[in-house]
Amino acid sequence: MASSTYTLSAVVLVLTVIVAVYYNRQQERELDTILKALLRAEAKAVLAGPRRPRVAVGLGACLDVRVDALRLFRAIGYDSPSRARHHDVMTSEKDVRETFAYFFQASAASERYVSNRTLFNELLEAAKPIALSHSILGGNAATMARRFANEGCDVLLGARMSQLTANVSLSPAVKLAANFVEEDDVHLCIEYNTADKWGRFASTRANRFYLHSDIHNPQLGSLNQFAEQLKSFSPSLVVIGGLQMMDNYPFRDGERQALIKRLADALASLPESTLVHFEMASLTDHSLLDELIRFLLPHVDSLGMNEQELPNLISMLKFGNVTLLSEPIPRVASVLDEVRALSDLLNVSRLHVHTLAFQAIVTVNGSPWRNSMAAAAKASLTANRYVCNSARVDLDKSRMLLDDSFSLSLRGNGERVFLEDTRPVACWKERELEFCVAPGLVCTDVFQTSGCGDNISSATLVAQFAAS
Repeated sequence: MASSTYTLSAVVLVLTVIVAVYYNRQQERELDTILKALLRAEAKAVLAGPRRPRVAVGLGACLDVRVDALRLFRAIGYDSPSRARHHDVMTSEKDVRETFAYFFQASAASERYVSNRTLFNELLEAAKPIALSHSILGGNAATMARRFANEGCDVLLGARMSQLTANVSLSPAVKLAANFVEEDDVHLCIEYNTADKWGRFASTRANRFYLHSDIHNPQLGSLNQFAEQLKSFSPSLVVIGGLQMMDNYPFRDGERQALIKRLADALASLPESTLVHFEMASLTDHSLLDELIRFLLPHVDSLGMNEQELPNLISMLKFGNVTLLSEPIPRVASVLDEVRALSDLLNVSRLHVHTLAFQAIVTVNGSPWRNSMAAAAKASLTANRYVCNSARVDLDKSRMLLDDSFSLSLRGNGERVFLEDTRPVACWKERELEFCVAPGLVCTDVFQTSGCGDNISSATLVAQFAAS
């Protein structure tokens, strides 16, 4: 009897292995088909002709120091806190530990100002010997400018940096609109991977926690020269990012609002044909987000954001408050409902939401934005290439989180869209809007996450405003 039981168990084990192998091979074939289809779609939007598109990008730049979170905290002797708690401004070690734990357990990207310069320098010095990379050009505007140049554009960059950084980091296609500074602003990018554990806290996906103690970026030090050169540069597209550096910064009364109004005036003076894109970021300062909505967004045609920034903006528009955290891997239907709500609340012609599992692009019919299907495919591929740090998408280091279908809305009759392996980007029209959703080929061998959203947005914008 024992022998027959053993034989049956062995047969079941063999059958289980065979089924698993078959399933894995089937999944590999499906991923290969999806990748080839995404590559074909991406190729439909390429720059054509000798004329290089002109893009102006502001405001700000920094040098990034990237470090693994757990290695840094071991090196500096930071134990995990007894509780996770959000602090708007970092003034002490306790603030850093509790705020990191707060976003780490939610696996949400965030960026916070360190008012205690000594504390920031201590963290920076501890990070340098174990850094994944350091003295790398960073900051939203500079990162996007570099990507636009790599995509074949001529770029005007509004940012203050040292002459050494400019000489080493900027390509000839990027023109700097600002005076040089003696010392670059430095950002500490604390990165973590999926399933990392810090005491009783654990991450559910790879992400990053930025700390900065900037001098130049919050003051928009390049704004005057950037605004001055916009007219002579004659860009087809103006991109604004990095304004989260103003979040919880100790401005004098009315100083920040005056800066935002000055930027808004510069955008208002552009020719009507010039498109304007604003790249959202992690914001917790209620008054700053309110000022951006009131003064800046009326001059914006396009918005880019991630799964945290989208509900935060909607919460501010509808209820007048910020949302610090939201679902790190949201359902497509949830994002689509939020995008519909946002399109009703704002007068923009394009919305791009980049998430880990998928890319969603929504444009107004008849607007200047085109190639939405190709752009969504490009966004998906750019995310994988950037995070894996590889020009080639390696399916052995990739997986899909998105199912083969998704609901169009959390409300209504549950109508679903089915993704085809040979046509993985789903596009459809509702009212005056066109929606396109592309599945993400998620990189499982993470090299970097910092700057991912900026690279995705920049590459996708080129496909939609300049490509054939």
